[in-house]
Amino acid sequence: MPQIRTARFAVGQAVRHCDDAFNGVVMDVDPGYAGPAVDLGVLQADQPFYRVFALGDDGGFIAYAAESSLEAGDLALDPGEIARWFATDAQGHHAPLDAGLH
Repeated sequence: MPQIRTARFAVGQAVRHCDDAFNGVVMDVDPGYAGPAVDLGVLQADQPFYRVFALGDDGGFIAYAAESSLEAGDLALDPGEIARWFATDAQGHHAPLDAGLH
């Protein structure tokens, strides 16, 4: 019987990459690795993987990251920058402006 895992992060939650590669907001969750066939190195393919709208020096980009590489974070942006990139609901969940909140 396969083990059922629960995703640690929710859509709209702010996360930070453990290596400080980016801060961002979870857009989608896969129960396991669903990307192209590549060598994942030390990452386990049977853990949740997240599509994260991440912020870099040149704007936003989409990152695909393993749960073991992420931790809860904050957006560390001023309110004007948050409004520029994200819609925010009453519970404080964020989504990229063009994606909408789920």
